[in-house]
Amino acid sequence: MRSRRNIPVPLQQLLNADAYLTEKFCNLSNNFLPLHSLRVHYKILEITCHGIPWLCLWMVFIWWFDNPRLYQMQVNFFIGLWLDIALVAVIKAVTRRRRPAANRGDMFATMGPDKFSFPSGHASRAAFVAYFLLQLWPVPVWVAMPVLAWATCVCLTRVLLRRHHLLDVGAGIGLGILEGMFVGWLWLSHEVSAWLISWLSDEKLDGGSYHV
Repeated sequence: MRSRRNIPVPLQQLLNADAYLTEKFCNLSNNFLPLHSLRVHYKILEITCHGIPWLCLWMVFIWWFDNPRLYQMQVNFFIGLWLDIALVAVIKAVTRRRRPAANRGDMFATMGPDKFSFPSGHASRAAFVAYFLLQLWPVPVWVAMPVLAWATCVCLTRVLLRRHHLLDVGAGIGLGILEGMFVGWLWLSHEVSAWLISWLSDEKLDGGSYHV
């Protein structure tokens, strides 16, 4: 039988304070936003920021929208998605913080380290998407505002659904921004991006653009 981990006293005090503040925040918020009537909306937001739909839909986007002007955006964003999933999984497996006691077992498509709470993968993904579309591949203002609103709502509802504590979400946001900064530093060129897309698509299909 595996022995329970010994958590340093200062860290345990921080986690206890985080749990207390999270509970207070949820109770106060629910006085204005009753959870029972908005839970369906919260869960829809949960699905919109889940890693599996993002990966699948982004692969479809790369496959169907064969536009050289989009290659850099498509490939670098895809790298960021994989980086986010990998980092969140590793950190969760190491920290193994339990989710809030009030959390319900109705989360969408959870697996492996998803049972742990720190950091919030939804928050990190939302922050990365927002950073990418605002800083690395800037979108028009009329798109940027809904993206920011969506990312903010995703982060808030992770706490209101009792999926995460406040510290989990804050750490997720910080992680997502760092991921965006790393992708910006790594940023693959148009030539490399085009080669990767060609390798992933054209070479797999008879009649691809290289068959001339």
